[in-house]
Amino acid sequence: MDEPTVAVGRITRAHGVQGELAVLVISEVPGRFADGETVWLEDGRTLTVESSRPHKDRLLVRFREVQAREQAEALQKALLVVPESLSPELPEGSWWDHLIVGCALETDTGRALGTVRDVIHTGANDVWSAVDDEGTETLIPVLEDVILDVDMDAKRIVVREIPGLTTP
Repeated sequence: MDEPTVAVGRITRAHGVQGELAVLVISEVPGRFADGETVWLEDGRTLTVESSRPHKDRLLVRFREVQAREQAEALQKALLVVPESLSPELPEGSWWDHLIVGCALETDTGRALGTVRDVIHTGANDVWSAVDDEGTETLIPVLEDVILDVDMDAKRIVVREIPGLTTP
C-alpha cells in the first residue's frame, strides 16, 4: 500500500473450525467491520468482511478470504489496517499512530525521554513507548492529564513530569 495506514483492529485468535476470527476493534468508525467492508493486513493483502457479530469484548469476523481454521490460525496477532484516506478526520486530542511514531518526547521541564517507537493499544487508553539514546524505554499513558502538547509540525510531544513515571 502506497499511502499511510491506520490501525483498525487486531486479530486475537481463531474461533471455531470454519475460519472465523476474534478481532479486537481499535476503530471508532461505525460499520468498519460491516458486511462487504475491506480491511488490509500490514503486508498489503486485502480481507473482505463476509459477516461479523459481537462476542464478549471482541467481534467475531468471517472474511471471504479465510475459509478454514488453519488459515485463521495463521493470522493470529495480525494488525488490520485501512488507508488513511478511508478514515474520517480525528477529533481534537487524537492522533494517527503513524504520525506519533518518530516524535521526540520530552517533559515540561525540558528533559528528553527519547523518540516514540510504538503505540500500544490497551483497553483503557493508548500508551506511547519512547526509547532514548541509551536504550531506556519510557511508557507514557495517553491521558489528558499527562499529554500537554503535541506539535505534529515539529514532531515534538511534551508530557507532564510525573515522579515515578517520567523520572528514574
